[in-house]
Amino acid sequence: MTEEIIIAGFGGQGVLTIGQILCYAGVIDDKEVSWMPSYGPEMRGGTANCIAIISDTKISSPILTKFDTAITLNQPSLDKFEQSVKPGGLLIYEASTILKPPTRTDIEIVPIEAANEASKLKNSKVLNMIILGAFLKKKPIISIDAIIEGLKKVLPERYHNLIPLNREAMEKGMELAENVGVNA
Repeated sequence: MTEEIIIAGFGGQGVLTIGQILCYAGVIDDKEVSWMPSYGPEMRGGTANCIAIISDTKISSPILTKFDTAITLNQPSLDKFEQSVKPGGLLIYEASTILKPPTRTDIEIVPIEAANEASKLKNSKVLNMIILGAFLKKKPIISIDAIIEGLKKVLPERYHNLIPLNREAMEKGMELAENVGVNA
């Protein structure tokens, strides 16, 4: 198993964090991992993306142009990376803010209203964990326990009290993704 993922959105949405958590969790689950971030000098508010690769075998290169999965959190990222998903792949997008939804018919498309759900959980910063839960429901490549351990590595210790909320957010994302998905 090798899963090649592009995660993209605005700086401050937790794009790089999703990739970091996946990779830490991959190491905990004894996988080979690669994490390659890319962001503009603006950081918060600018665009950011990262490539995360999780594999049972050695990873030959972290540089990719086609992906098994794209996770996009804003319209510019969806516009940029929709065509980068391999046929038969998966595209998960934050549907609350997308005005022009994806149009491909050869991939599975999963709209998740993560911003709305994060608002219901009274913490907008868990949007990324809702999306991560949706991804793990569609592609359970890493155990939830490893994700929680990865989260402990990524979150500063002073925020470890938020781990139960993050787990709840992931579970909500899994629930939302359970019966959604079109095409492919």
